[in-house]
Amino acid sequence: MAVGTLAPPDVAAAQAREPVAERSRVWRKFVRNPAAITGALILLVVVGAAVAAPWVAPHSPARQSLIRRFTPPVWAAGGHSAHWLGTDQVGRDILSRIIHGARISLIVGVAAVAVSLVVGVALGLLSGFVGGRVDVVVMTVVDVTLSFPQLLLALAFVAALGPSMVTIIVVLGLTGWERYARVVRAEVLALREKDFVEAARAMGVTSTRIVMRHVLPNTFSSIIVMSTLQVAQAILQEAALSFLGVGSGTAYPTWGQMIALGRDFVSIAWWLPTFPGLAILATVLAINLVGDRLRDALDPRVT
Repeated sequence: MAVGTLAPPDVAAAQAREPVAERSRVWRKFVRNPAAITGALILLVVVGAAVAAPWVAPHSPARQSLIRRFTPPVWAAGGHSAHWLGTDQVGRDILSRIIHGARISLIVGVAAVAVSLVVGVALGLLSGFVGGRVDVVVMTVVDVTLSFPQLLLALAFVAALGPSMVTIIVVLGLTGWERYARVVRAEVLALREKDFVEAARAMGVTSTRIVMRHVLPNTFSSIIVMSTLQVAQAILQEAALSFLGVGSGTAYPTWGQMIALGRDFVSIAWWLPTFPGLAILATVLAINLVGDRLRDALDPRVT
């Protein structure tokens, strides 16, 4: 039953229990899926390592040692137990740099999606609920924005403004909002004609309250799933920009930057680009697994 439906007091109690039952159903479907649990566990490890990076990383990510340069992984010939995944061309520990790089990837991914979410949801609600010329203007801007390659647009802005973490977050956030706007607008167009919205209007409820209390909560499922998948997309885009040299700068180790620095030595030190690439693969795969299974769990048509 949609949020905001007016009901007699005896029915209201049953309706109040519906969200709890729905959350229980979603949770059961999610935890019974092996792929979802696998993705969640991988994501938990990545997030935990990123949060506790100063304590779990065996070395400082910037510490150099020319004596230890090009040390292979511990299981390979010439490996050293102090550097499990080896060292790079200036003797920096690969594992420590990957752990600290996880912080940058997750911060950029989550923050960029937060920017996109706020802008896109606000414009989607405005476009779908108000309609008319406002809808035409917003959707025209969306169509124009979608006509540009997102990565190329981000690359142009970062090259013009200069590489930094804040710039990357803002640029990725402002080049990804249009997807939220289109999805939210489509749902609002359907929701604004529902009986509970018409009843709220008849009772004299303001448009702002109708949108915030009755319409917006009914779009949460789509927003949650889209946000989860967009985090993975933002991590890939940040890695691509860092690989091209216009990412978060050189003050912090990033996975894309590590791949770029290691590509010139791949013939003599294969581990330099390999392990950061695997870190990107594992993180993005885990997020996609969680997002896809979350979408299935939230969809009542999927058993």
